[in-house]
Amino acid sequence: MINYPKVLYTRQFVILCTSFGLFGGSFNMIIPELPAYLSDMGGAEYKGLIISLFTLTAGLSRPISGKLTDIIGRMPVIGFGSVVCIICSFLYPLLTTVSLFLFLRLAHGFSTGFTPTAISAYVADIAPIERRGEAMGIIGVSINIGSSLTPPIGSWIASNYSLNIMFFASSFTALISVLLLLRMRETLKNPVKLRLTHLRIRRNEMIDPVSIIPAIICGLTYLGLGALLTVVADQANYVGMENKGLFFTSFTMCSVLSRLVAGQVSDRFGRKAVITVATVMIALSYWLLGSADSANDILIATGAIGFSIGVAAPSVFAWTIDRSEESRRGIALATVYLGLELFIGSGALLSAYLYANDPSNFDNVFYFTAILTLVSLIFLQLSDKEEVIQPIESE
Repeated sequence: MINYPKVLYTRQFVILCTSFGLFGGSFNMIIPELPAYLSDMGGAEYKGLIISLFTLTAGLSRPISGKLTDIIGRMPVIGFGSVVCIICSFLYPLLTTVSLFLFLRLAHGFSTGFTPTAISAYVADIAPIERRGEAMGIIGVSINIGSSLTPPIGSWIASNYSLNIMFFASSFTALISVLLLLRMRETLKNPVKLRLTHLRIRRNEMIDPVSIIPAIICGLTYLGLGALLTVVADQANYVGMENKGLFFTSFTMCSVLSRLVAGQVSDRFGRKAVITVATVMIALSYWLLGSADSANDILIATGAIGFSIGVAAPSVFAWTIDRSEESRRGIALATVYLGLELFIGSGALLSAYLYANDPSNFDNVFYFTAILTLVSLIFLQLSDKEEVIQPIESE
C-alpha cells in the first residue's frame, strides 16, 4: 500500500511553487508588448501567430514531455523547459525580423511544453491524496501570481528603458526559477538515464485515452484565453488604457483568489459539479468582455474571466489525476496540457481572423468565444457518471 504524505505545505512544495511563479512570470512579462513589437517590425497581420505558434510547439512537445516525465524523472524535464525559456527570452533582441521573431515564438513554446507537465506530476507525487484538488489550485496560484505581477512590470520597463531590457529581465527571471530548484530531490521511483530511444513516441504514449475528455473540456474552458491574449491588448489601447499589462494583472489576480479555495471545494463536492458552474461563469464573463467599452469594463471582465478559469482549472487537473494510472501520470497530464495548448492556439487564430484589426469586431470575437465555451458542458455529460477516485479521508 502506498503511504501518501499528510502534509501539503512542505519545503519542497513551497520552493516548487516559488519557482513555478517565476517561470510563468518570465514569459508572461513580455506578452502585452509583443503585438506592438511585431507591428513595428511590419508584421501586424501576424498578431494571431504570437500566441498560436507558442502554443503549437508547447502542444507538440507534450507527448514527449509526458513520456520523459514518467521515465527519466520530473526534475530533468522541469530543468530543460526552464533553460529553453532563459535562452529564448535572451534572443528576442538579437532576432529582429518578422520571420525570425515567429521562429523564436515556436522555440519559446517548448518551455511551456515541458516544465508545467513535470511540475504538475511532481505536485501529484508529494501532495496528500485527500488534498489533491487543493494542491492543483495552489500550484496554479503560484504561476498566476507570477503571471499577474510581471506584465505591468514588463510594460513599465519597456516604456522607461527599452524593449531589449524587458527581454533581458524576462530571461533573468527564468534563470532565478531554475536556480531555486538545484537542490530539489527527484520524486519518480527508479528514474533512468535519457536515451535516444526515449524520444521515439509510440501510439499508446502520445495520448492517454482516459484523459481525452478532460483534455477537451480543459481546452474549451481555455479557448478564450487565446483570444484574450491576442485581442485585448488592442482593445485596451482602443479604450484608452495607458498600461496594457493591467488587464492581464486583473485576469491573473482574480484567478489567484479563486484558486485559493476552488481546489478545496472540488475535493469536497466533486470535480464535475465545480467544472459545470465554472464553465457557465466563464461564458458569461466573455459576454461581458464583448460588451466592454471602457478601461474599467475591461478590467472587470478580464477579472471575471480569470476568477472563473481559476475555479475550473484545479478541478480539471485533479479530475485528470483521479482518473489516471500512477505509472502514466505524466502522459495523462500531458494529454490535458495538449488540449489546453491546442485550444488556446486555435482561439488566438480564430480571434485574429474575426477581429481583422477592426475595433468594431471586438464584441463578435468574445460573443462567439462565450458560445464555444459552453460546448464543454456537452463533453462533461458524455464522461462517465462517477468519479474514478473519491477523496480519501486522513486518518
